[in-house]
Amino acid sequence: MHFWLPEIPVLEKIVRSLIVYLFLLLVFRMIGKRQVGQMTPFDLIVLLMISNVLQNAMIGPDNSVTGGLLGASTVLIANWVVSRAASSSKALERAIEGVPTVLIHHGHVIEANLRHENFSREDLLSNLRSQGVFDVEEVKAAILEPSGKLSVLRYESNRGEGKKE
Repeated sequence: MHFWLPEIPVLEKIVRSLIVYLFLLLVFRMIGKRQVGQMTPFDLIVLLMISNVLQNAMIGPDNSVTGGLLGASTVLIANWVVSRAASSSKALERAIEGVPTVLIHHGHVIEANLRHENFSREDLLSNLRSQGVFDVEEVKAAILEPSGKLSVLRYESNRGEGKKE
């Protein structure tokens, strides 16, 4: 093995990297919204295992410096192309990034949306507490953003005033 020369054809290296990138893009889009800061230890373990499992699929038997740089460059370029395409097309942006999801509306938790987003009630309550909200009824709306961040709109300080129109 030569230090600089890839052991597999350059085109195969590019195709392998693109397949892994597209697979991860699809899978992470399907499993829901969660920020890195909201990852549980279980999520981190799964992420590390996925990276290890897919490493060989992406690089094959090639451990050359050039092969590694080629694979990394392919993934970065693919990500740039997808980002550019998504920024120029609202439909593609929604398909890739997702759309915001209402989890609380006028103090009531929308259980179907929690299930759809694979977001537990405990996760919701924990996110609310981190924003200083300790009672769901204080919330006019809570929206799970495509980034995984929870945006919370509280009722005005006069609790309950104008609440149920």
